[in-house]
Amino acid sequence: MRNIPPIDLVRQYKVIGEQVNAAVQDVLASGRFIGGPIVESFEQQFAAYMGAREGVACNSGTDALYLALRALQIGPGDEVITTPFTFIATAEVITAVGATPIFVDIDAQTFNLDVSQLAAAITDKTKAIIPVHLFGQPINMTAVMEIAQTYGLAVIEDCAQATGAQWAGQKVGSIGHVGCFSFFPTKNLGAYGDGGAVITNDRSIAASIRQLREHGMVSRYYHEATGINSRLDALQAAILQVKLPYLDCWNDARRQVADTYHQLLQPVPEIVLPQEQPGGCSVWNQYTIRLTQENSSGRFRDEVHSQLLKLGVSSMVYYPLPLHLQPVYKKLGYQPGQFPVAERTCNQVLSLPIFPELSFEEQQRVVYSLKDCLILERV
Repeated sequence: MRNIPPIDLVRQYKVIGEQVNAAVQDVLASGRFIGGPIVESFEQQFAAYMGAREGVACNSGTDALYLALRALQIGPGDEVITTPFTFIATAEVITAVGATPIFVDIDAQTFNLDVSQLAAAITDKTKAIIPVHLFGQPINMTAVMEIAQTYGLAVIEDCAQATGAQWAGQKVGSIGHVGCFSFFPTKNLGAYGDGGAVITNDRSIAASIRQLREHGMVSRYYHEATGINSRLDALQAAILQVKLPYLDCWNDARRQVADTYHQLLQPVPEIVLPQEQPGGCSVWNQYTIRLTQENSSGRFRDEVHSQLLKLGVSSMVYYPLPLHLQPVYKKLGYQPGQFPVAERTCNQVLSLPIFPELSFEEQQRVVYSLKDCLILERV
């Protein structure tokens, strides 16, 4: 019996392979591999899809966040508020520009930053908020923007896992001052390598990011700022152009997979299912449950994770240790127990296989295997 992977990009390629191959051949024949009309065309198409005036492609989602902070002139002495329950890139870029990440605990149902605790974390050093739309689930951007406006803060949306998600009918990334996206292959809109983009309605921010991503050049070999090399390859832009028209269909398929999991897992008492907030429309980059059962070893989730793998089901743990307790951030002085919801969540979360081509039969097998593991670990 074939193993069920967390995501299967081969199945996707079988559908779009001829289009992708043709697009790649066109780039190879053009001899334009860095920048050029294909990259510019994708930037325009992506911005239009997101409902933003400006789109700037770059090398990764991490670079997108870094460039956004740089363009907003955030640096040493500044504080940026974000969540401790996310991939480290979100906080890493804050450190990289010389600012200090300030963490706020998360909401147990959505896994996103708890907006009710946001205002209490703001000081006179706070310059920005980076809300993360984790696992494709949009945070309450209405509340975030109200707080940001009250305190005069910039909002940089981390949409790495949420391309196409919506809050109150508006695509995430287009609500804050800047939206940052990753095209890592496992994302809802993934390249065949690294890639990222920034969107904004502020032309001056977009111009600054364009300059910074190319070594701070204003014209060839004339540099006005210390920038970096962060350009999206034309090959990746061509592939993303092929894939973008499929994105809504793929996101709809992910929603159907999530709905099926909801139905099949609803009666299981040890499992807390992920929930959408009213006003939010998730794109389900991950389907992440919480396992609340305890056992004598204190490693219930990890043991279920291991047992599933033995049954041919590859689940994932995002993320086993919150950022405030990572060794790299020991110097910030955070202590265990300071963000109890995030810490508890890290010990309970398990992400089940989810991708548009996942069949109903495969989902049934995932659920049956999970139930068998729960019974085994109860004993």
